Amino acid sequence: MDWRAEIEAAAGRIAGHVRRTPAMDITLGGHAVEIKLEQLQHTGSFKARGAFNSLIKGPVPEGGVVAASGGNHGAAVGHAAASLGIPAQIFVPEMAGPSKIALIERTGAGLTVVPGQYADALEAALAYEKKTGAMQVHAYDATGTLAGQGTLAREWDEQGLSADTVLIAVGGGGLIGGSLGWWQGARKVVAVEPETSCALHAALKAGEPVDVEVSGVAANALGARRVGALCYGLAAGQGIDTVLVSDAAITEAQRLLWREARLLVEPAGATALAALISGAYRPAEGERVAVLLCGANPAPEPV
Repeated sequence: MDWRAEIEAAAGRIAGHVRRTPAMDITLGGHAVEIKLEQLQHTGSFKARGAFNSLIKGPVPEGGVVAASGGNHGAAVGHAAASLGIPAQIFVPEMAGPSKIALIERTGAGLTVVPGQYADALEAALAYEKKTGAMQVHAYDATGTLAGQGTLAREWDEQGLSADTVLIAVGGGGLIGGSLGWWQGARKVVAVEPETSCALHAALKAGEPVDVEVSGVAANALGARRVGALCYGLAAGQGIDTVLVSDAAITEAQRLLWREARLLVEPAGATALAALISGAYRPAEGERVAVLLCGANPAPEPV
């Protein structure tokens, strides 16, 4: 597949529907980094890119669209559907938490909360698709989703990204898959995952996607039980590095972003930075590093 062509087409479709989020140079925890503030995107995450691309690309049947989500994807699909006048039904697990559930409700989409984890919500969404004929908008393992997320990397390049290496948090793999599809090895991409939710790391170790146990502070956003096949193919084909970070490192990265830059992000949004400040990823001398901040929907408690 020509991923760059898919991403270029996606950028044209979603122009005017998504925000061009800021990028900046900053020092955090003593590390000079380039960051992209994608937590300022509609509904607080990059997911709006893939949602708009999928819905505009369509075609959307009379039954509308359905999506399973840990929270952010559901909010993005709900927002995109409302903007385009399309009915939407979202399924989320209880672990999505009250903040993200409320965010989805505010989009006006139909919402069903199911017991368990993301995989349980996906099972319910697939049953709804079969029953109603609604179009499934997969959170990460679909061409439309991946190409939409890849527009973030394209946009960052347009904004003058100069880093040699980009650290990206990974759940199911839509964001890093889209980034790999755009950069095609032009930049080193490092996958950062929580120690307790590491589907891509496990897949690359096993030589194929495998199921993993999911838990931890970022599980409601990075808690895919199995990495997407599209992401796995891109990551394995490009031989990317993966690093794992602890919940403590993720929480400290959240606090650091607030203390030093007054940037409020959820645990998943701070996971890429956690690799740098914890030493899980150690840049070589002179290596220029960029960090993607990808989500701004924390629980309402202060960090």
